Amino acid sequence: MKGSMIRVILVDDQQLVRHGLRYIINAQDDMEVVGEAESGPEAVELVRQVGPDVVLMDVQMPGGSGIAATPAILEHNPDCKVVILTTFDQEDYVYDGIRSGAAGYLLKDAAPEDMVDAVRAAFRGEAIFRTAVASKVIGKAMSSRAPIPQEDHVPNRLPAFDSLTERELEVLQQMAYGLRNEEIAATLYIGESTVKTHVHRILQKFSADDRTQAVVFAIRNRIVK
Repeated sequence: MKGSMIRVILVDDQQLVRHGLRYIINAQDDMEVVGEAESGPEAVELVRQVGPDVVLMDVQMPGGSGIAATPAILEHNPDCKVVILTTFDQEDYVYDGIRSGAAGYLLKDAAPEDMVDAVRAAFRGEAIFRTAVASKVIGKAMSSRAPIPQEDHVPNRLPAFDSLTERELEVLQQMAYGLRNEEIAATLYIGESTVKTHVHRILQKFSADDRTQAVVFAIRNRIVK
């Protein structure tokens, strides 16, 4: 064993899927499976009992949705990170996953190394929303007026918020709409190199590794209108 282990719970109604995930995770030097559940409600209770670091959560399960269970898990275990793991790359699922407080959304056809990297990233407090529809859905979540569920477990407003300039806030909102740098430049009537500078500064201020993380943080902290 190398250092502290990342304790993982698997939630999926298919035993074969859980078996495969368990094999991959337990083969890592820095993580271990500490429990399994077959439905959302079962996962909520198991998390309360075990207190894992990360939950790999399926979406559709006969006993109860994984996305619906996520706010309940985070209400009682705010330090736990939930990563949605599903076969469905659909806007509604990604959107609901973001709004529920999940730390990430990953497809089951991802490479094993991507899955374990996602577990590590979630454990570090990073956001992982890297599917084909993620950018579009993040923009939808940003523009929605619906309240973010279970706000008590959502991280407090980022300290860097007050240091964002008015132009950086404008660029951040355009990022949330899924626009590329050249499109942001055209929308705001500034040079593309200027946009790149603003994006770089936003990532620095948020301590984010990429644009997706920055936008997810902004969604959860209501930084952009």
